[in-house]
Amino acid sequence: MLLWIETIVFTALLILTVYGFFSPLYLRYKLLKLGKPEARFDKPLKRIKDAVISFFFLNCSLKKERVFTGIMHFFFLYGSLTFDTVSISHVLEGYKEGFNLFGHGGARLIYSAWADVFGIMVLVGVLYFVIRRYIFKPKYYTYPSIESVFIYLLLVTVTLTFYLYEGAVIAHNPAETYAAFVGKEVAVRMQAVAPMNMTAVKIFWWIHVLNVFAFVVYVPRSKYLHMMAGPINIAFQDYNPGSIIKTLNLEDENAQGFGVVKAADLTWKDLLDGFACIDCGRCDDYCPANRSEKPLSPKKLILKIKEELLKEGRAVLKAHDQQKELEPLMGRVYSEDEIWTCTSCGACMHVCPVKNEHLPKIFGLRQSLVLMEAKFPEELGTFFKGLETNSNPWGFGSSTRGDWAEGLEVKTLADNPDADILYWVGCAGSFDEKGKKVSTAMVKILKEAGVNFAVLGREENCCGDQARRLGNEYLFQTMARGNIDILKKYNVKKILATCPHGYNTFKNEYPKLAGALGLGDWNVEVVHHSEFIADLIRQGKLKIKQEMTSSVTYHDPCYLGRHNDIFKAPRTVLSATGAKLLEMKNHCDHSFCCGAGGGLMWTEEKLGKRVYQMRTDEALETGAEVISVACPFCMTMLDDGLKDKGKEETVRVKDIAEIAAECL
Repeated sequence: MLLWIETIVFTALLILTVYGFFSPLYLRYKLLKLGKPEARFDKPLKRIKDAVISFFFLNCSLKKERVFTGIMHFFFLYGSLTFDTVSISHVLEGYKEGFNLFGHGGARLIYSAWADVFGIMVLVGVLYFVIRRYIFKPKYYTYPSIESVFIYLLLVTVTLTFYLYEGAVIAHNPAETYAAFVGKEVAVRMQAVAPMNMTAVKIFWWIHVLNVFAFVVYVPRSKYLHMMAGPINIAFQDYNPGSIIKTLNLEDENAQGFGVVKAADLTWKDLLDGFACIDCGRCDDYCPANRSEKPLSPKKLILKIKEELLKEGRAVLKAHDQQKELEPLMGRVYSEDEIWTCTSCGACMHVCPVKNEHLPKIFGLRQSLVLMEAKFPEELGTFFKGLETNSNPWGFGSSTRGDWAEGLEVKTLADNPDADILYWVGCAGSFDEKGKKVSTAMVKILKEAGVNFAVLGREENCCGDQARRLGNEYLFQTMARGNIDILKKYNVKKILATCPHGYNTFKNEYPKLAGALGLGDWNVEVVHHSEFIADLIRQGKLKIKQEMTSSVTYHDPCYLGRHNDIFKAPRTVLSATGAKLLEMKNHCDHSFCCGAGGGLMWTEEKLGKRVYQMRTDEALETGAEVISVACPFCMTMLDDGLKDKGKEETVRVKDIAEIAAECL
């Protein structure tokens, strides 16, 4: 097809295109190597399977949050795969006239129609995204990106030049039509203008191939690298609950700092997240901080990592090779208002189509601020002091921790070492007035069901969850060591917790902490009271004697639902009481945070709208007479919300344990 001089030029362009494609990929690979090591190579078959399924079946985009947008991405994906294949055929055709990857039989007949269909689909997809981004301008598309303009133009030119080349081939030789219905129509119109000779065919071939080469060179340099990085990121996702914070080795004498100070303190997976991000904004859609008009944008949190790496990529590599200190991220890339407004609800990670992990970055930045600079919101000084001196956030005397149980004839483990289960009351259940009512209700339930249980009383300490999420890893580890020693002392085998934060910490973090600190194996079963009460009802050990007549809406706590996948048990308890359950607009895995998670229970919400008021509004919209919760933090926040709205006399907030106890 090509003359010898054309072949030389074409070969040179092909080599430059291959170099242009792989050169930025290699740079990004070297940048990823700046990150700290992280073990993400277990379950290799599962990882490969999840990546392949998510990629080819577009599980990553066809999510219920934006179904139609996912369909448009489906057009893009299979359009790209189609044109990738067609382009390989066209490139080889430059060396051998008449060559086609699919031969000249039935396979080519099918593929010729397939290519035309998906060419149309790509154009439809581009039109959809242009209208959506530049006319409707949704909030999550406002992140500046000239790259979108370039990629849309390239998608259009590659598709249109494909149709022009296809039409030229068919106009020159109608036997090449096969089932290319678009190409046939283009050929008719070309013939109406002028006869199509081989020179014209070659011109259209060159135009199309050059557009393809431009597209190939541009993609790895743009945000559309996510087409390749996304599936890889999915393959290396963390299969542990997203709420787990990795244990810092605070005794490492060689450590230059703790937490995330500079880009090199992030792991390679953290850095990969930046390249995998598709800038879709789903995380912003569901982030309570972002929706309440606070500075935090989970999307920008991720994209800033990529920008930081690429801004002066080679300079960063050179500085790292010369062991020069990289610039700190805080104050330059991230602001404190961003980092301290995250409730750690996990909504961002739950909806991310490529499994980006936002929370570890925020926790790491908080750790560096607290441990290295002693910088944190002013209110947290009192909070940390209360934990350090009396092992509770309020600073009440630790000797009064068991006073809530006076007159209830509750035994401690010291008095009942053979108890089947340890009821971990928690700080709120021991000191907060509303929390004490939940503890009393739980005791009533346990006694009614004949459960052999005990508490720790004065020996119980804070689990440390909030200290850890606020970046004070040293304080957390100190408290956790003490708790593990006490639990081992009594040989505890099962813990019952009414607080999802304590439940999550004992279930998911203490086992890893015990291993990391050399404290031995953790063989303790942990159960949340929603699961425990539901099991008692199912087993017939707890009889509902008086049905509840009030309508109820249930608020899913983030650390119980989204982080630990417990949605059914609380609703089972409520259904057993005969309550009429009215679901909020955002419930189950899309439950809206109460605003207290991530340690923000102990800070003042000064920026934007108040998250707890937004959630209270959702609860009131249901018209329910009772807002049911399964977390002491949620109870406090929603109760405050009702007071702010002047609804505390007409609508009540109750824990599911209180509701169940009232029906016995």
